Amino acid sequence: MTQGQLKKIGVQDWQRLQQISIETYTDTFEPYNSPEIMDAYLTTAYEPQKLQRELKNPDSSFYFIEKNNEVAGYLKINLNGSQTEKMGPDSLEVERIYIRPAFKHQSLGTQLIENAEKLAQKYHKSKIWLGVWEHNEPAKHFYAKFGFKRIGQHSFFMGDDEQTDYLMQKVL
Repeated sequence: MTQGQLKKIGVQDWQRLQQISIETYTDTFEPYNSPEIMDAYLTTAYEPQKLQRELKNPDSSFYFIEKNNEVAGYLKINLNGSQTEKMGPDSLEVERIYIRPAFKHQSLGTQLIENAEKLAQKYHKSKIWLGVWEHNEPAKHFYAKFGFKRIGQHSFFMGDDEQTDYLMQKVL
């Protein structure tokens, strides 16, 4: 199977990033949330100024993965104080691995998680971690396959609906 091409992106790519974020998030979570909760979340989570701030943050990096000259998804990593939980200076967070529906089951997620591990090594991090929704069985299975183990949980809010994310970590 043909590998995807990784491309680090910058603030100029915010509109494409917004479009793919909304498409992939909706595909994954719309069946489990009301339209009102989804609309409220998508409006704030992927608001233009917020995405532009994230793209400008020197401790966060975004990478598109392209296949057949089309953006198939993306990876977002966080270092240092940009991590969404205090996991320490020896950790790298994978905040998002989003794959568009038409590109699922083509090993692109595998390529992104492997790239995140390479980045962790490049930045001299000994741990890589992420949060995954407690009911997202395919994602939990995917990360476990790569050696991630549950180390805790935290609350995640979709509007005023409190949900639980499992925190999973891999020691490199």
